[in-house]
Amino acid sequence: MKVIFIGDIYGKTGRIALKNNMSLLKDKYSPDFVIANGENTDKGKGITPTLLDELLSFGVDVVTSGNHIYAKKEILIPLEGNIPLLRPINYSKACPGKGYVILSKNGVSLAVINVSGRVYMDPCDNPFDAVEEILPEIKKNVKNIIVDFHGEATSEKTAFAWHFDGRVSAVIGTHTHVQTADERILPFGTGFITDAGMTGPYEGIIGASRDKVIDRFLTGMPAYFSAQEGIGQINGVFLDLCENTGKTLHIERIYYVEKD
Repeated sequence: MKVIFIGDIYGKTGRIALKNNMSLLKDKYSPDFVIANGENTDKGKGITPTLLDELLSFGVDVVTSGNHIYAKKEILIPLEGNIPLLRPINYSKACPGKGYVILSKNGVSLAVINVSGRVYMDPCDNPFDAVEEILPEIKKNVKNIIVDFHGEATSEKTAFAWHFDGRVSAVIGTHTHVQTADERILPFGTGFITDAGMTGPYEGIIGASRDKVIDRFLTGMPAYFSAQEGIGQINGVFLDLCENTGKTLHIERIYYVEKD
């Protein structure tokens, strides 16, 4: 089974970059499923129903999220329905939305779990316990399982991947918007990368307008961050999973910068 995971899509530049390059990605990797983290899709913070539909129209099968999932109030009511948008599973059960989904296409199935870290992040339940709770039920129906771990601390993401090595197919870190060069397959078959990176403005500061970010550092004054315009980039990960064992056979970083 072949899967493309698209790193955090940031603003209009990220959406355009994905739209312009999706056919190239599909031609190169022939994915069965495409997953994308979309919590920064609307101007760098949040996602709306309209933008969710836009990502799906590009060929994305399911959109994961993180701490900005509830930034736009328009998304709250759709989250109560059966839409292909996930929120961290270790948020309160009272929160709108679901934390995992099982996708099926052309005779193959894939489970996608969304979870949030706790270190330097908004308060939430223990991510280890939350996944332990639902994993047995998921594994009754599907062997291939990908976890989007949305977290700040590299140590927390790495600890999570080692803890679940051999029990999930891959753990893909998101949130920092900086792609890491540590993609690997752990001893029992779990693919792992600390952060898939960002699909968005190449010339910004983790997506935001560099002038405003620099000014905040220079003055210490509050600033309203807007998305940087200009050249776009695609960050993500390609995974080749064994349909019979649920192990990762190959993991490869995707890093592409558009030409101006």
